[in-house]
Amino acid sequence: MEDAYKNLHTLGYAHSVEAWHDGQLVGGLYGIALGHIFFGESMFSTMNDASKVCLYHLNAYLLINKFSLIDCQVPSEHLRSLGGVSIGREEFLEQLHQFIKFPADPGRWNLKRSVEMAKFG
Repeated sequence: MEDAYKNLHTLGYAHSVEAWHDGQLVGGLYGIALGHIFFGESMFSTMNDASKVCLYHLNAYLLINKFSLIDCQVPSEHLRSLGGVSIGREEFLEQLHQFIKFPADPGRWNLKRSVEMAKFG
């Protein structure tokens, strides 16, 4: 799996958002972007709210770049507290078919620039 994600990152499909504090990685998330969908794979945090900060920046980037769905895979109270909602399989498949067909734009993401645009745009 590690090699697969490294290859997907090199190809511009796997992305991570990281939170750093005093030179230490304290939180983050990663996943795969296809079409206008981000398929979240995992989040972690060793400092309060670090993963929330990452999700905020990811969401700002995705909104600016016209993404329509973040697939969080497994519902949790943590994700619900951040605005996540559960949808049924049929609705998910509808959205999957609708938003996956958009052309992918693989490559490195610049979340800092996108969040600045979100603040002033």
